[in-house]
Amino acid sequence: MSTRAKINKSLSEQEIDQIVTAEADDDAAWGKPIRVQRATPTSLSLPADLAARAAFLAQLHHTKSVEEWLTRVIQERVDLEEAAFVGVKRELAANVA
Repeated sequence: MSTRAKINKSLSEQEIDQIVTAEADDDAAWGKPIRVQRATPTSLSLPADLAARAAFLAQLHHTKSVEEWLTRVIQERVDLEEAAFVGVKRELAANVA
């Protein structure tokens, strides 16, 4: 099956890795580079009591700042939620098939 034909069907991560590895040294296989800019940071308001509790926990974890600790906690939670979402999606797909 050609690479372009494979793109039209849903590919697994392993299949994508194989295609990218096979085309890595072929300059013709790659499109024009794109530039991506980081989004501007977003502010978040917290109730004073929650902010104080977060500051206390950030100190317990020897984090440089509350912002750094909150970023890590939020990232961990987002990762967990995404993993749960993918798991539910797989279960639904398996039940349909």
